[in-house]
Amino acid sequence: MEWKSNLITGLQWSDRIINREGKERIARELAAQVKDGEVIGAGSGSTVYLTLFAIAERIRTEKLQVRVIPASMEISMTCVQLGIPQTTLWERRPDWTFDGADEVDPSHNLIKGRGGAMFKEKLLIKSSERAFILVDNSKFVSRLGSKFPVPVEVFPTGVVYVENQLKTLGASKVVLRMAKGKDGPILTENGNFILDAWFDGIGNFLEKEIKSITGVIESGLFIGYDIQVLAS
Repeated sequence: MEWKSNLITGLQWSDRIINREGKERIARELAAQVKDGEVIGAGSGSTVYLTLFAIAERIRTEKLQVRVIPASMEISMTCVQLGIPQTTLWERRPDWTFDGADEVDPSHNLIKGRGGAMFKEKLLIKSSERAFILVDNSKFVSRLGSKFPVPVEVFPTGVVYVENQLKTLGASKVVLRMAKGKDGPILTENGNFILDAWFDGIGNFLEKEIKSITGVIESGLFIGYDIQVLAS
């Protein structure tokens, strides 16, 4: 028996998609690489969202057997909307993962996490043999942290302790990210809080140093990962 509801079938992206034409072009380029039988990790963000539409079109027209492991509830609901079968990391390892980024430096180090799904995104990338990061030219920076803070996912009762520890690591400013569509702070995909930390300089070991703080679940730093960056 099916639900009598259009909540999922009528889903739309939550905001205006900037550079939609360019993102749709790179979405089609990546979707063309999908092979029958693959398991694909899908991160979060508008480019991932548009890529799912291109992948769904290939599934429909070519009868491909493809399954997706989503990093967020929004992407999972989009898969349901488009009829893309899903699986989990308990069942399968991704053949490859695709995702977006907030910043990309010349060494392809990343800042991610505006969507609050950096833990699952990082887990998918770590679990995959290949990873593709889809960005537009506005995401390239000469120095990581020049446009965006480093998002840090924190167990809720640990925020004050973690704030102080981030400052000992050199954070010049740390704020609790507040929600726009609800009262109170943003909740991550895991139900945790996000601290946004600004650093004047981000060294090669900062990701590990942040992760070592008790109460930190994950950060939005991706330093030294084996990824391929595709620009729209």
